[in-house]
Amino acid sequence: MSTAAGGATPAPRPVGTLPKAHLHLHFTGSMRVETVRELAEQHGLRLPAALHEDYPPRFETADERGWFRFQRLYDIARACVRGEADMRRIVREAALDDGAEGSRWLEIQVDPTSYAPFVGGITPALEIVLDEAAAVSREPGAAQVGVVVAASRMRHPLEARTLARLAARHAGSGPGTVVGFGLSNDERRGDTVEFGAAFRIARRAGLASVPHAGELLGPEAVAATLASMAPDRLGHGVRSVEDPWVLERVVTSGVALEVCPGSNVSLGVYDEPGDVPLRRLLEAGATVALGADDPLIFGSRLAAQYDIAREVHGIDDAGLAGLARASLAASRAPSDLRAAAERAIDAWLA
Repeated sequence: MSTAAGGATPAPRPVGTLPKAHLHLHFTGSMRVETVRELAEQHGLRLPAALHEDYPPRFETADERGWFRFQRLYDIARACVRGEADMRRIVREAALDDGAEGSRWLEIQVDPTSYAPFVGGITPALEIVLDEAAAVSREPGAAQVGVVVAASRMRHPLEARTLARLAARHAGSGPGTVVGFGLSNDERRGDTVEFGAAFRIARRAGLASVPHAGELLGPEAVAATLASMAPDRLGHGVRSVEDPWVLERVVTSGVALEVCPGSNVSLGVYDEPGDVPLRRLLEAGATVALGADDPLIFGSRLAAQYDIAREVHGIDDAGLAGLARASLAASRAPSDLRAAAERAIDAWLA
């Protein structure tokens, strides 16, 4: 870092004021821990100690037990979401929390089948999320919100096609519309190729293809996803560094990687924050957009990921600005929003 007049080193610019886009945030996982506690009390549900006195939880291992514990906590939190008011609250708070950390654009990922029983079906569930996303996007200080509809690897690929058709009916390019289609949950489950038809439906509607791959499984899973889903972005994708050929394919195809350092360490994919191959990906020429994944479960939001990039990986302010620019470029944010955010990044650096 250069020094200021008189030899003093200037203080690092606050990452919370750096304009950016947030492209990897799950609906239930976006909740404030205070919110899930209030919803549990409201609905007469009991939360485990990991969401109370032992918060945030620790999983310690990347094997089946670690993932099972994570999924169990996520399912418990999701069970606290019991209707339209709860769903609207989650969208609103996510947009406000992201806006407070400098996000100009948020793409929140939701599987409407999880909430359909409480609101009359998958279509009302999605429309509630979209309606609140449009409403909160008009509020000062909130991030503008697009929605990614995500299918689950734990369910049949035919259900993914149903969700892709639903997403296509609500496709758009601004706040309160569906901007992408994803595939989430344990990537060790299901046959990646069998989900390809759902992604073809989504792509024909102009939606971004944003499946998860390359977190719990290695580069072979990334290669299979590239071949069968023609992704625009990959949720995680960090383990592509384990095979130079796969990493080169990621880079040359322009696929952006939604890298979530905090969750990688919490789930035991890497032992320490410094083990996350952020610098290796950047040095290889990969497009990287930092994400928080599930702040409720992992205990850190988006700004903390930028702090990790700075404090652990030694990325300077110009590099952080580059990460922010990459997140905007990889997003489906409206062009005027991206242009305004780019100018604000210049001002942040200046």
